[in-house]
Amino acid sequence: MSKLNISIDNVLITDCLKLVLFKLLLIVFIFNATNVYALGQATVKGMVKTSDGLAVEQVNIGLQGTSFGTFTNEKGEYVINNVPRGKYILVASYIGKSTKTVSIEVSASATVNVPDIILDETATNLGEITVSARAGTYKSDNPSQTLRVTTPLIELPQNVQVVTEQMLKDQQIISMSDGLVRSVSGTVRVDHWGDLYTNITSRGSQVQAFRNGFNVVSSYWGPLTEDMSLVDHIEFVKGPAGFMLAHGDPSGLYNVVTKKPTGQKKGEASLIMGSYDLYRAMLDLDGLLSRDGKLLYRLNVSGQQKGSHRPYEYNNRYAIAPVITYKPDEQTSLTFEYNFQNAKMSDLGSYYVFSTEGFAKLPVDFTLLSPGLPPTIINDHNLYLNFQHQLSPQWKVSAQLAYFNYTQEASTIWPNVVNPDGTMIRNIGNWDAESEMKMGQAFVNGDFTTGSIHHRILAGIDIANKEYYADWGQAHELDTVNGGEFDVHNPNYGVPANGYPNFDHSTPIEQRAEAVGGYIAQTYSSVYVQDELVFLDNKLRLTLAGRYSRVKQSSMGSVIPETKHFSPRAGISYSFDKNTSIYALYDQAFTPQTGALSNGKSVQPITGNNIEAGLKRDWANGQWNTTLAVYRILKNHELLTDPNSPPTSGLSIEMGQKRSQGIEFDLRGRIANGFNLIANYAFTDSRVSKVADGVTDYKVGDHVPSYVRHTANFWLNYRIQSGLLQGFGFMAGCSYLSGRYTWWDASPDPLQTLPDYFKVDAGLYWEKDRFSITANVFNVLNEYLYNGSYYLWNAAYYWQSDPPRNGRISLSYKF
Repeated sequence: MSKLNISIDNVLITDCLKLVLFKLLLIVFIFNATNVYALGQATVKGMVKTSDGLAVEQVNIGLQGTSFGTFTNEKGEYVINNVPRGKYILVASYIGKSTKTVSIEVSASATVNVPDIILDETATNLGEITVSARAGTYKSDNPSQTLRVTTPLIELPQNVQVVTEQMLKDQQIISMSDGLVRSVSGTVRVDHWGDLYTNITSRGSQVQAFRNGFNVVSSYWGPLTEDMSLVDHIEFVKGPAGFMLAHGDPSGLYNVVTKKPTGQKKGEASLIMGSYDLYRAMLDLDGLLSRDGKLLYRLNVSGQQKGSHRPYEYNNRYAIAPVITYKPDEQTSLTFEYNFQNAKMSDLGSYYVFSTEGFAKLPVDFTLLSPGLPPTIINDHNLYLNFQHQLSPQWKVSAQLAYFNYTQEASTIWPNVVNPDGTMIRNIGNWDAESEMKMGQAFVNGDFTTGSIHHRILAGIDIANKEYYADWGQAHELDTVNGGEFDVHNPNYGVPANGYPNFDHSTPIEQRAEAVGGYIAQTYSSVYVQDELVFLDNKLRLTLAGRYSRVKQSSMGSVIPETKHFSPRAGISYSFDKNTSIYALYDQAFTPQTGALSNGKSVQPITGNNIEAGLKRDWANGQWNTTLAVYRILKNHELLTDPNSPPTSGLSIEMGQKRSQGIEFDLRGRIANGFNLIANYAFTDSRVSKVADGVTDYKVGDHVPSYVRHTANFWLNYRIQSGLLQGFGFMAGCSYLSGRYTWWDASPDPLQTLPDYFKVDAGLYWEKDRFSITANVFNVLNEYLYNGSYYLWNAAYYWQSDPPRNGRISLSYKF
């Protein structure tokens, strides 16, 4: 059978699998809904209080040996519906505290009023409990285990913001590129690449993408955006982040933490429908594989079909993520995790529109895409093996391995010529790629005391080997000169004048990449030690640390000599009380970077100095939190995209030195009963402080592309607490960007600059027992929103528009 027939068969099989997956999820959803109601209408209800009589929220209530369970609300109340008749042990558990049990007997079609459960702790003691991510809230107190440190966030001498699972659900975020950045101060997306790559910038630079503590960047463009069905929460580590998680960027990183088994028997099925033919189904199963509780599992699957406000554009995906944890004893756990994502998308450059007249001169739904182009096919495989062992109450060892394999068969559309009259020659470039990453890390956390000084120790090693192959050496012009051009004022979406491309995919990608200089490789290893010295009964904390790294890399035909570097780190944090702390941090940057310089010279690692200081405070007994931070980052040798080369060429220039500085403010949490709030603001100033030899495109004092001077975001969620409308709620939020220096090249016309960006979203929801319905309207004001740049290479403006007013509705059922 020919390769073409095999390819067609694979596409048909993939489409059939996705259709079957969607129908299976729908059947599971309907089956569970109808099956539970067949059991009867018995209800178990009660209340949980502290020893001094106050209600306790977020206590886990479950019926032992069953999947029935819930959490207490703000009033300490809980209700479990549709419980079949029988005798049960009701278990009330609160993280870090003793468990309470009550024997109950349930009769069909009856209500069982359980006597009040009284915890041994007072409200003050409960307020001291720290949890990684509080279910149902917008605030987190501790970093995840994958960030390695054990210090509570309020004591950590660094600005770390966590986007919780509840935030993701409320805002109906379905991928990393889907409006996530408004939850954290100063984060924006530049050159979106649609829903392919996330590309988040903060503090003047693109931040590194991490997944479960691993740096998963193998090239400038990756990785593939995570589907939210895999994600538990996301940690944004601001500023000097390289020490905590191997090689990051001085501007920060985001760490996607995927879902793991919790030990509870529960599940959730969800359906989402929305504008532009969005149909999406998700299933989340969590439970035990053995009666003794030693073998646990978590399974998440999702499938979606999704169009766009631009015609002929689509993004269909499915994801599967099984996780198994084995706990031979209370001190040891071994977790195996597999994530698979498949994407079938339209041409990768279809998001962009070009005009010589200026920005937004064409309709918001205008496209350059011809409908007959072959789809982009992406397969992304991730494997993790995680081992944890508690050596003693004071010492713990952790180790994990990861293997990533990514394949992409794609093309990207970009005009070779843009004429003043609106005609152009569209070029289709091949973009096949393959990435393989092997990564490992091991570290130990410990506590001990010397005299009056307490020590929190972190020490470990990191190793990685990354390879990226890309073929962008094949191209085909869709249009012809002398009458066959594509005219944006009278577009023809039929068969292009020059026909469709026929690229060679049969030659191994390794050979094609070598021929076009599309090979990027990096091998690194490092060791590090950190000692957090705690004084004055945990009021004063001094962090001293060092990392020694060795990096060897080659990029696009050039081999870069092995680099060795020692990076010191020092931080200090002082607590005025248990709710208020100030901190300061100094860090020396060392970040390997890959790419190819236009002048043919070798790419150097990023070096520099970083200073950060801030004030953190928990309010209302830890229900909500504020962080105020100031920083200055100096970066040497940073690469910028060469403005005189095509965007897919991979060519860069070395600027010299950049100085980024600014101020950030974040507020998040439950500010009153029923009210959850996110509010943030950031001022960022990123300018050239030194110019490298031979660079003529920038001078000292120039703004550095890829940042926004002012960003402000707001999101409020309110749930009605009592009365006839109990369970109903509303949500509203807005995002504002001003001083948008997100371009590649400055516009030659001072009147053609990126305008301020203002977007308003709002929604309603209803939740009762196990069911919930959420509806959101995005871009309520129906503004023409976009991001873009002047592009010197073809003397034209390009932009990518956001969708006009659109909506989504989701239906979820927990079982």
